[in-house]
This record gives sequence, C-alpha cells and structure tokens, in this order.
Amino acid sequence: MIVGEVFGLLGVGVAAGVVSTVVSLASIVSYPALLAFGLPPLTANVTNTVALLFTGLGAAFGSRPELKGQAPRVFRLGWLTALGGATGAGLLLVTPSETFEQIAPWLIGGASLLLVRPPRGEPHGDRGLLMRLALFAVAVYVGYFGAAGGILMLAVLSSMLGGGPAKINALKNVLSGMANAVAAIGFAVFGPVDWGAAMPLAAGFLLGGWFGPKIARRLPGQSLRYLAAACGLAVAIKLGYDAYTA
Repeated sequence: MIVGEVFGLLGVGVAAGVVSTVVSLASIVSYPALLAFGLPPLTANVTNTVALLFTGLGAAFGSRPELKGQAPRVFRLGWLTALGGATGAGLLLVTPSETFEQIAPWLIGGASLLLVRPPRGEPHGDRGLLMRLALFAVAVYVGYFGAAGGILMLAVLSSMLGGGPAKINALKNVLSGMANAVAAIGFAVFGPVDWGAAMPLAAGFLLGGWFGPKIARRLPGQSLRYLAAACGLAVAIKLGYDAYTA
C-alpha cells in the first residue's frame, strides 16, 4: 500500500471507531471504504472484522467509568457472545451470504424500532433463556455479516437490563468486541485477510474506539438510543434496497 492509502485507512478507522461506539455502525463506514480501496467483498468483510477487534479494545479502555461494577455481567455474557461470534465466522467461511443479506434489513429495522419504543415493564434481566438465545443469535450475526450488529445487540441488552443508555452502550461495545475477537481469530487463520489494509484500519479503530465513549456519555437523556435507531433504520432501508433490487 502507498502512504496515502495507509493514512486514508487510518482516517477511515478513526471515523468508524467513533461511529461504532456511539451509534453501532462501524462497518457501514469501513466496509465500503475497503471496497473502494479495491478489496474483493469477502476479503473486505474478513479484513474489516479483524480490524474491528481494536475498536472493542479502545472502547473498553475509554468506557471504564460506565463499565465499573459490570465485570460479573461481562463474564456472564461474554462467553455467549464469543461462542456466537465463532459460529458466525464459521458460517461465513463455508456458506454463501445471500440469505443473511436478505434477512439483515428486517433484523436491523426491527431492532431500530425496538430502540425507539423498548418493551414496557421491568427489564427481563440477563439470566432468562430467551434473552440469552437472542444475544447468542445477534453474536452469530456479528461474526457472520456484522453490518449494524451493534444496534441489534443494543436492542437486546436494552430489553434485558436496566440502567442508563451510556452504561448499556458500554456493555454492548465490550460484548460485541468479544464476538468480533473470536471471529477475527478464525479469519486470521482461515480467511483471506489483507494485512496491509487491516493494520492501519485497526490503528484507526483503536483511536476511534477510545474517543467514541467520550462523546456517548455527553449525549443528553435518551438521545443516544434515538440516534442509533434513526441510523439503524436508514441502514435497513439501504441494505433492503440493495438485497431486493440486485
């Protein structure tokens, strides 16, 4: 890669890292950028997932105030998202992606509407079987396809847990990072990763992931939830158009 491309991917990574930690849409920024730099779709997808590992690291470091006291919950749910991420990565490497591409817009749109109007009543907690299955399914999606996967996870966690949006968002960043980390290991060993693109993108993700929580914690009231929902609906419409008009 030439120097200009390296700095370009670094900038893309910073922007995508911020977008990931604030409104859960890193891949909507970084994946098209990798395609624009000439990577084939599968290579761009696995390269993006490997680099996304560093968003989780940056977000965990930058979200320490929101994560305080949540370590037991991270350990209780982290293994589940890690297993889901591994399952999704395995599916990507052995199956075509057309089916998920057609389902994804409906999943993302539904999750976005759930963020706008979350379920009424008390939170269900993180020990219920249905909620854990939903979290596992989202982690599979994150490892397999990933676009707006953070919005799906934010919607599930918002249904499961009480607490402020910034705190739930911080937990989402860590759990999504675990799903990405396991998928990234699988792709690094078995997938066609473009390491020349992955390294500067990862450095940008690390910086953006660290800076993003500083923005998220300053957003007033429920604005973080509504911003993520609006972006998710826009992505669902775009992905649905691409999937059903191709």
